[in-house]
Amino acid sequence: MEQPNLTYINELSGDSLEFKNKMIAILKKELPEEIENYERQMYNANFLAAAQAVHKLKHKISILGLEKSYYLAETFEENLKQNREDLKNDFELILKNITDFVNAL
Repeated sequence: MEQPNLTYINELSGDSLEFKNKMIAILKKELPEEIENYERQMYNANFLAAAQAVHKLKHKISILGLEKSYYLAETFEENLKQNREDLKNDFELILKNITDFVNAL
């Protein structure tokens, strides 16, 4: 499995430690909220709303340098729009991976 990284955030921040820290703080705040929303929509079998939650989470996945995971999330989002849960377990492994990474920052 791909490993999350701060390469993109480091590139965006340049030499600004303040900007980098703000980006990390945003990730730490928004990621759990977005995952909670995704889980709530899945629990309620509201697949369209879950797809919208996945769409938002794709941005976090991309920011953390997970290219293959981004494409999996994209496919999962489309599956949800068709009321299919294909790739759910794989997507949730990605969420665990990025959550562990962000929590360790």
